[in-house]
Amino acid sequence: MKVLVIGSGAREHALARSLATDDAVTAVWVAPGGPGPAAEPGVLGCLPVDPCDGDAVTALAQELGADLVVVGPEAPLVAGVADAVRAAGIACFGPSADAAELEGSKAFAKQVMAAAGVPTAMARVCTAVEEVAEALDLFGAPYVVKDDGLAAGKGVVVTSSRADALEHAAACLSRAGAQVVVEDFLDGPEVSLFVLSDGTSVVPLAPAQDFKRALDGDEGPNTGGMGAYSPLPWAPDGLVDEVVERVAQPVIDEMRRRGTPFAGVLYCGLALTSRGVRVVEFNARFGDPETQVVLARLRTPLGALLQACAAGRLADHLADVGPLRWSRGATVVVVLAAPGYPASAKTGGVLTGAGAGSPGDAAYVLHAGTALDADGQLVSAGGRVLSVVGSGDDLAAARSAAYDRLAAVSLEGGQWRTDIAAAAAGGALTAR
Repeated sequence: MKVLVIGSGAREHALARSLATDDAVTAVWVAPGGPGPAAEPGVLGCLPVDPCDGDAVTALAQELGADLVVVGPEAPLVAGVADAVRAAGIACFGPSADAAELEGSKAFAKQVMAAAGVPTAMARVCTAVEEVAEALDLFGAPYVVKDDGLAAGKGVVVTSSRADALEHAAACLSRAGAQVVVEDFLDGPEVSLFVLSDGTSVVPLAPAQDFKRALDGDEGPNTGGMGAYSPLPWAPDGLVDEVVERVAQPVIDEMRRRGTPFAGVLYCGLALTSRGVRVVEFNARFGDPETQVVLARLRTPLGALLQACAAGRLADHLADVGPLRWSRGATVVVVLAAPGYPASAKTGGVLTGAGAGSPGDAAYVLHAGTALDADGQLVSAGGRVLSVVGSGDDLAAARSAAYDRLAAVSLEGGQWRTDIAAAAAGGALTAR
């Protein structure tokens, strides 16, 4: 099959890399992509397109003769790009605009969870600062305030400061028609689980844990994610089965009952609280940077798996190929971010040492936000610049591989966390 991947970040680079290693995939393109996937063996090229323009994406897929379009980011999904592609008779991995509201609106996601009986935090939807103040007093500290719409993973504030919570809410509500969700705080470690679905059946991928805060020790502001690892040696037995049974399948069933079946990847952001598993959030696409570690461990060919979801035949495909296969080792990803990220990232810095490396290397580099300047030099072009992926027999070895590879990269003022997967590798993390 020929596959067109839509997007330009490290998630899309990871998807393209995995698809290119699938023997059934004869061609991979990324649009708009960037210098990283353009240099990836097996990727035929990166092509200009507005990822949120459904007509333009469809026209490009038709021109290439693509058999499958994989939409990476959330904004094109909410904009209805998957609908446009499917309307042209091309298979598309990614939910419709209506189904993508699970990520596009946190208030909508709460409604779906309530209808499906999915465990989550108590919450109030607020449209005025006065309502927010009442909700903060109801739930108490730590305060959790979420922008209802898309915010690239940075629309959430968790703080012990009531003033900071109100300030964030006021900034969100300054937009016409905006609303925020104020939630009860969920204790316990967080887990990310991707569940693939064709709108009826589901299959879970391996769980991962990401690191949202900018600084070591989970300090500093929220980011789009500064690193991740998989597997989770501390996770309780039966966690994945429990999430499928209590969260993923009920939500897929509820979306189908509403007439808006969800075909794509349902990202389940979870908290393992003292009261059991609770949903923190849903995303309607692969999460970044968890995708980088999960796909690095997946041994089942990705192309046919995504195509089965797009074609509504996931159960039949799984009956043919059997359970998903995974590497026995571990994978860690560390994000190199631009100076000033996330508040005001400074781009344009020259990057060196960011080559992909050789097949079989214990670590490799995926490009999140890079570009070539007028002189052909590789420069930073986003807040998160690179994802450095390391693999090993265990988390300690994978960490070493990732950080050793990162040490060979140079970006003036670049920043990264030094503690990604450290607690898990040292056996210091346990589930409640």
